[in-house]
Amino acid sequence: MEHTYALRWDLDSLFPGGSESEEFQRYLSEIREQLAALKDRIASLDETVDLDRFCGIVGGMETAIVKLRQASAFISCLLAQNTADKKAMELRGQVSENFSQYFNMLAVLDEKIRAVDDSRWEEWLMDGRLREIAFVLNERREQAKEKLSASEEAIIQNLSVDGYHAWENLYDMMVGDMVIPVEVNGERKNLSCGQAENLFSDPDRDVRKRVFASWEKAWGEKSEYFAAALNHLAGFRLNVYKSRKWEDVLKEPLMHNRMKKETLAAMWSAVEDNKEPFVAYFNRKAELLGLEKLSWYDLNAPLGRSGRKIPYEEAAETVIAQFGKFSGRMAAFARQALGNRWIEAEDRPGKQPGGFCTSFPDSKQSRIFMTYSGTLPNVFTLAHELGHAFHAHVLAEERPFRQMYGMNVAETASTFAEMIVADHALKNAKTEEEKLYLLDDKIARSVTFFMNIHARFLFETRFYEERKQGPVGARRLNEIMEEAQKEAYCRALAEYHPLFWASKLHFYITDTPFYNFPYTFGYLFTMGIYARALEEGRDFEDRYIALLQDTAAMTVEDLAKKHLNVDLTKKEFWDSAARLCVRDVKEFLRLTEKRARS
Repeated sequence: MEHTYALRWDLDSLFPGGSESEEFQRYLSEIREQLAALKDRIASLDETVDLDRFCGIVGGMETAIVKLRQASAFISCLLAQNTADKKAMELRGQVSENFSQYFNMLAVLDEKIRAVDDSRWEEWLMDGRLREIAFVLNERREQAKEKLSASEEAIIQNLSVDGYHAWENLYDMMVGDMVIPVEVNGERKNLSCGQAENLFSDPDRDVRKRVFASWEKAWGEKSEYFAAALNHLAGFRLNVYKSRKWEDVLKEPLMHNRMKKETLAAMWSAVEDNKEPFVAYFNRKAELLGLEKLSWYDLNAPLGRSGRKIPYEEAAETVIAQFGKFSGRMAAFARQALGNRWIEAEDRPGKQPGGFCTSFPDSKQSRIFMTYSGTLPNVFTLAHELGHAFHAHVLAEERPFRQMYGMNVAETASTFAEMIVADHALKNAKTEEEKLYLLDDKIARSVTFFMNIHARFLFETRFYEERKQGPVGARRLNEIMEEAQKEAYCRALAEYHPLFWASKLHFYITDTPFYNFPYTFGYLFTMGIYARALEEGRDFEDRYIALLQDTAAMTVEDLAKKHLNVDLTKKEFWDSAARLCVRDVKEFLRLTEKRARS
């Protein structure tokens, strides 16, 4: 029996009243009080600090970060559901200041633990109160040795509220005010960025082309403002790196992702060596669409037919059923999330573009944001975001410091969940037309990770090198982006998207520098995990959950060695994962060979 699932999420069960919530204001007051008390306790630490006091402070820091993450998640949800919520924007500023205070205290604590004698430190980590988070504490101690003094790091944090994070906030405000005027079926509509973006998968090329022209015009009209935001954001980051004597702009993102540079190099090498089949895919798709070459707005054009619009309830039940074939816990969790209204899926104006999952660790819940319009890609997005939420669910009972995994492994559970549902749809296609549609959609996702993400990485590394010499203007940003896209897509497209640097939120996210390569890592890493799951079926469930539980407790290289017995610094693993994606391309070329000849 199918359930009826709401299209709007429930935020009132967390903090009733939205951005005007009095309960949320009390929660913020509690955070401020806790931070003030922690600041005094940390300040009182001296060289003779004892283990008991240290354990108490660590516990307090964990409690504080849980509450800060909860508050930040709530504000993110408020702004996503209504980009015009000015009160929520004000609240975000308050929480940003609280985060700054927290990281200031963390810097002071890092300086204290850096001064602890090595033998004494090793004894501390063996204590039962710290053993579970020993990896995280030791990681902080080692990283502290490469940063400035606590007082200097505190200055950076204080200045970042209005000088760094503020640029991200400004970008979000500008995007929130944008409308994309589009003519659809003879009717002129002002669409939100999210609604317009969905039309890039419209089967009518005239619609896609008109949307793209309007899309480019809208971003182009504000390009100088976006360029200013991007330059100031990068300038702040580069000055921090210079002060710390960090010469490599990848040092921080690799540190955040607990990942070696050798691993990143091996991954990109495998990606570059396996791109040629995707060029053949582009050429065949262009031929099937009656084009000489694909343009940027043709990349997500559907081939074949998906048959019909899929009701949300049906999508939900499909996801639950397919999760259940691999993991009963995944299926039960998905039903809980859907039934408890943790998902915002309604297609309406005023919402942010894209989709995300955010965790409320104090409530041990998650919320998922997306815009559901009844397409199969929407179904896959639902599965993807539920995978993120399941990852948080698996870690909910872990200590807070063991819940904070890198972005690269953050994509593991989501991509795994998406693959389960996408492969089910492909294997159960009722007609050749539907199979073609699904196979094309699956390959398009691989193209995203092999080419789109690679273009982002190339753009960002090159932009940062130029930014070291001074601000980079909008016109030059367009040039850098277009050249990066041409290189990443093997010059196989007729038109590119030079303003992608303006329209892609990821370049403006301040919490996670280089918000690009972790996606490709997560995708290919998950391909290896998924291959094991296909071999073992439900028997893989416990091993899979054990891997997720370790994602914040070791480096990604150690994680892969422990649970998959592979070496991520070697190209062989990445080649084997890439070949699984190429296999889909070969099947596509075989399936479409007769069509291309006719």
